Amino acid sequence: MSVSVVLGSQWGDEGKGKLVDILAADIDVCARCAGGNNAGHTIVVPVDGVKKTFAFHLLPSGLVNPACTGLIGSGVVVHIPSFFKELEALESQGLNCTGRLFISDRAQLVFDFHQIVDGLKEVELGGKSIGTTRKGIGPAYSGKASRSGLRVHHLFDPETFATKFRTLVEGRFKRYGHFEYDTEGEIKRYRELAERLRPYVVDSVVYIHKAISSGKRVLVEGANALMLDLDYGTYPFVTSSSTAIGGVCTGLGIPPKLIGETIGVVKAYTTRVGGGPFPTEQLNDIGVHLQEVGREYGTTTGRRRRCGWLDLVVLKHSQLINGYDSYNLTKLDILDQLAEIKVAVKYKVDGKELEGFPADLELLSRVEVEYVTLPGWQTSIEKATSYDALPENCKKYIEFIEDFMKVPIKWIGVGPGRESMIIKS
Repeated sequence: MSVSVVLGSQWGDEGKGKLVDILAADIDVCARCAGGNNAGHTIVVPVDGVKKTFAFHLLPSGLVNPACTGLIGSGVVVHIPSFFKELEALESQGLNCTGRLFISDRAQLVFDFHQIVDGLKEVELGGKSIGTTRKGIGPAYSGKASRSGLRVHHLFDPETFATKFRTLVEGRFKRYGHFEYDTEGEIKRYRELAERLRPYVVDSVVYIHKAISSGKRVLVEGANALMLDLDYGTYPFVTSSSTAIGGVCTGLGIPPKLIGETIGVVKAYTTRVGGGPFPTEQLNDIGVHLQEVGREYGTTTGRRRRCGWLDLVVLKHSQLINGYDSYNLTKLDILDQLAEIKVAVKYKVDGKELEGFPADLELLSRVEVEYVTLPGWQTSIEKATSYDALPENCKKYIEFIEDFMKVPIKWIGVGPGRESMIIKS
């Protein structure tokens, strides 16, 4: 199998980008299959001997490897101005992406009016807002599902594009009232952007299958995470795409039999951004500690993340759906100073254990979380370079997760840099 997959197993922000960066050293194509520029992957790597921090949102993180090609698949929604802005930012930092970045002609387009509508929808919801990034992702996927969206290939038929675009905007005016928006100015802008985008556009189905059949190694970089999946996350406090393993097949046009290893990225504690349920959230000194020591601020939004203990009920739900072959446990060093560490192992309602993660958020609000308490190691692990070098209590924490999940932890993140990743045999 030449296709490997990296997926978020919690509510996102697990540190997928760092693992993708490490794996990208041995791959030929890094592909995105879902989401848009609402994702955020931060990678710290040396360029010409100088450490630089790269922030990826829409573009595949594997581009950090100068020999790796990036592909944005059909399941991704793309805001073209953001595509070029991000590309320019990366290249200004010394990352040359010429001739190694491509985008599917079937990818749906996100426009500025989608972003305006995203904000208006959140205002409508008031106190029950989802907490979206307001990047227009949800409205773009809504247009896709209602068969009224525009795709990349539409850009190259200017008259058809203009007609469809006017119809789209008028529909939003009818729904939300006449907000300020220069429709004709946008049509002109996208005629210019279309020519600039043309060299990047490919039939991604043909492209990726040619890569696979020629023996090239393909890595799929998931965006967001399982608990934000439209079907299996904490609906409606989710994103608008399929963030699960199924989204890899539909977003890139590859059959399941071509997928080899699936890696789940797990933060050593749990975080989430925006609204929605979070059973192990710690609204106390522990939560503050994890926020501050873990630098828990969104790459895309800058918002402070909510923090809590590792939730193995969530991880088991995620495991059932995605079938991870191994885990990357990240940010383990953030737990260094804690005297004891809790891990959620059961949800109970009225004294009865639930078999799985509940779909009903009202039921979820009533769960009593059962924890196992483990001793902390209270020493820095940031300079550890092997599993044997970790403190005994740290190894016990890792092994508790492995024993509970019956899945091996292959990579262990002990710091922010590329070098701060232990590979556990």
